[in-house]
Amino acid sequence: MTVPEFQRHKLTGKKLVVVTAYDALFTRIVEQAGIEAILVGDSLGVVVQGKKDTLTVTMDEMVYHTRLVAGAADQALVIADMPFMSYQVSVEEAVRNAGRLIQAGAAAVKLEGGAPVMDRVHTMTRVGIPVMGHLGMTPQSVNQYGGYKVQGKNGARADALLADAKALESAGAFSLVLEAVPAGLAKSITQTISIPTIGIGAGPHCDGQVLVLYDLLGLFDDFVPKFVKPYAHLKADALQALRRYKEEVECQKFPTDLESYH
Repeated sequence: MTVPEFQRHKLTGKKLVVVTAYDALFTRIVEQAGIEAILVGDSLGVVVQGKKDTLTVTMDEMVYHTRLVAGAADQALVIADMPFMSYQVSVEEAVRNAGRLIQAGAAAVKLEGGAPVMDRVHTMTRVGIPVMGHLGMTPQSVNQYGGYKVQGKNGARADALLADAKALESAGAFSLVLEAVPAGLAKSITQTISIPTIGIGAGPHCDGQVLVLYDLLGLFDDFVPKFVKPYAHLKADALQALRRYKEEVECQKFPTDLESYH
């Protein structure tokens, strides 16, 4: 999967499927399942590091995890999140940090925001760094929103999001994530702009969907947003396996002769 091929899906009507991954093992599993695009999300701050939000994730951590994923990915398009304060200060700093993620193996970067980051998107794309935008509920602005809340529910805010989508497209973004926005608004944005929209909590009308891997596998259940559908319950399976292991060691049922060297 390449950036141009990713964009062509909008013309063909074939839905784009994106999943997050943060390490080599899960990257290989995701690729074996036929997933063609992987987001190295700053969501790792919550699901991997156990923090309450994504705001403490650093550039060094994103570079590290991007290198793990990109090193294991043979076919998938690898997109790396730009963490909080890696692009907000200046255009120069944004390009420099985006370049670090590309050098770590990503094919593209993702950043949050609309009109205020247009100059970043424009400059990055001019120097050959593909950029995915992110509108709606942008997790790096969680304190500004007062929590994780649906965005674009009233007319003025919906109009502003549509304008931001057009602005990102004109700045050169190759795709756009829409998070936690009403399905009708997501449909309107998808029909208005020529670049693919990737929904997460944005209804069925986007050009593709993305979910956090730990959510869809049922590994992370500290909180489960409405838009998450668990396709497995691996936490429950892991707990069962670990309890069996503990019981067998304590009861001297493991290891047996079969697990011993002679």
